[in-house]
Amino acid sequence: MDNTAHPTLNKSLGTLQLWGIAVGLVISGEYFGWSYGWASAGTLGFLVTAGFIALMYGTFIFSFTELTTSIPHAGGPFEYSRRAFGPTGGYIAGFATLVEFVFAPPAIALAIGAYLNVQFPGLSPKVAAISAYLVFMTLNIVGVQIAATFELFVTLLAIFELLVFMGVVAPGFSVANFTLGGWSGQDVFSLAAVPGMFAAIPFAIWFFLAIEGVAMAAEEAKDPRRSIPIAYIGGILTLVVLAAGVMLFAGGAGDWTKLANINDPLPQAMKLIVGEQSGWLHMLVWLGLFGLIASFHGIILGYSRQIYALARAGVLPGTLGKIHPRFHTPHRAILAGGVVGMAAIFSDEFVSFGGQTLTANIVTMSVLGAIVMYIVSMASLFKLRRSEPDLVRPFRAPLFPFFPAFALAAALVCLVTMVYYNPLIAGLFVALGVLGYVYFRFTGHRRAAAPGTVLPEAS
Repeated sequence: MDNTAHPTLNKSLGTLQLWGIAVGLVISGEYFGWSYGWASAGTLGFLVTAGFIALMYGTFIFSFTELTTSIPHAGGPFEYSRRAFGPTGGYIAGFATLVEFVFAPPAIALAIGAYLNVQFPGLSPKVAAISAYLVFMTLNIVGVQIAATFELFVTLLAIFELLVFMGVVAPGFSVANFTLGGWSGQDVFSLAAVPGMFAAIPFAIWFFLAIEGVAMAAEEAKDPRRSIPIAYIGGILTLVVLAAGVMLFAGGAGDWTKLANINDPLPQAMKLIVGEQSGWLHMLVWLGLFGLIASFHGIILGYSRQIYALARAGVLPGTLGKIHPRFHTPHRAILAGGVVGMAAIFSDEFVSFGGQTLTANIVTMSVLGAIVMYIVSMASLFKLRRSEPDLVRPFRAPLFPFFPAFALAAALVCLVTMVYYNPLIAGLFVALGVLGYVYFRFTGHRRAAAPGTVLPEAS
């Protein structure tokens, strides 16, 4: 089948829009999810965990950018790993990325529902979450340029709101509040705090999860080999600063234990300073939605391109690889990922799975997919350096091999820790992967007939 006879993705994204996608994909992680790490590690213990994860992401992004600029493909890690390790390697990376990007949106949608519930107590958070899916799937379908411009707009508003939050709670900030019981409930560090710090790893990863999704927009970038490095590096620096500020100011606002197991820690932290009737609080709730919306909307863009790329390569059914003839977006892939996400929101049995909340379990599943993908991607970088030394590399990982080696080792530590502390979630992840691999093995004929992808020439 001649792929040129069908609509293709539009190359319309500039550097600023890609930076907006990089930050927007992640910025909801500054609004919720991370505070669950306080429940097991305490504020100080979680600060150590978050610092380690920030180092992992910094070295990972500098290394991952080499892959993205060398192989600007909508499949991202799927294509890098397929090129390095063949079809099975591609499947592992593609499955892990799909889990990461399909399971992250329902967690964010539930947080959107929780924020709206603060303003409208009679509104069901789940109904609000489903409504968010319907609205932003539609926006993603009508065009990538519109979607990316909207993403940039809400990302800038979300950053502004985080700065406002820090400014409002700063007068009430107390180091004593932040450090009280900060080592897993202990006032002074002891070895008893170490297990909690490891258990908190998934929630520290939530601070940065999905920044690599910019890779899935590479085929729609005007000049991916120049703009993607700027977007990635600028994005990770922006997120590290925001994560540190939010964590410190929220923890120092009052009794941080009241924020450790909720979906809206920032409004609740501000409430400790300004009271329940303050206009600042209501403004934070409304503008805080922009951070959640930025990530939710951006990850829909990411999961749809991953589904589209896997379908185009014959890993998923070909119908999911269709491009809308008018909007030039993968509309069926957008809808398919949305169906899975909405089903996760209403899977009430999942709430008690492993003794954690629904949101915590969804976050853990998404993070597990991300970590597996990071490991395979870094292994692909090392493999391609050996097997394709002449590959055009517009951006080369600095301090090679130390940066990718640290990222790989840190990701392996995270994987072992997550499996140890979340055996049921890990078992479900493996079971889904095995089922998918069985399907993968029986559909080899479809991949053999799938059209290849022509990558843009190096500029």
